[in-house]
Amino acid sequence: MKKKAEMLDWHFSTGTLAHGDGRKIRKGVTHHVDGPLLLCSHGLHASAKAVDAVNYAPSVSTGLYVARVRLHGEIIHGDDKSVATDRTYLWVAPADLILHEFACECAEAALMIGQVEDERSWNVIAVKRDWMAGKATNKQLAAARDAAGAAARDAAGAAARAAARDAAGAAARAAARAAARAAARDAAGAAARAAARAAAWDAENDLLESLLDRLRPRA
Repeated sequence: MKKKAEMLDWHFSTGTLAHGDGRKIRKGVTHHVDGPLLLCSHGLHASAKAVDAVNYAPSVSTGLYVARVRLHGEIIHGDDKSVATDRTYLWVAPADLILHEFACECAEAALMIGQVEDERSWNVIAVKRDWMAGKATNKQLAAARDAAGAAARDAAGAAARAAARDAAGAAARAAARAAARAAARDAAGAAARAAARAAAWDAENDLLESLLDRLRPRA
């Protein structure tokens, strides 16, 4: 659906426009592209939910930025993102540590719902937080990840596998797709799975947006 409207969304980037464009993403800047617009192919994209936006983040291990943006001009709305001719950046901030923390909290929720007691699965989250604080090395994190992987192979539940993978992953991007949904899948009966997944997705979004709000500049 196309319309002339304005909306507030989320966008993740490496700090420049992709696909060879190269324009810098900065607070207060407005970028414009000419139509015709096409979702996933041509235009300036963003998502109403942060948890959807992070799914479209560039596949990089470090150097991700989050922006609160306003889409305007001509807009086409999709299921989990929109594309517009104009995108204004209201604020921009480094997002790596927040996404790592998001992964840790998703992993903890998955382990609790899955009733996982193996200390190796929990330890990787603790080591990841030490690593984020500069108190653990890459080698220590890798060792904890390997131990969590062994625990995941020993476990039958998807929640343990997702939690171990997402807590230890370098970019933390997969947490938005896996941990809570895996936990919901394990916890819910067949008839309730769709509703549980949707509720878990909404809960993830609330968590992620509350974490990202810490980055918002205060007057």
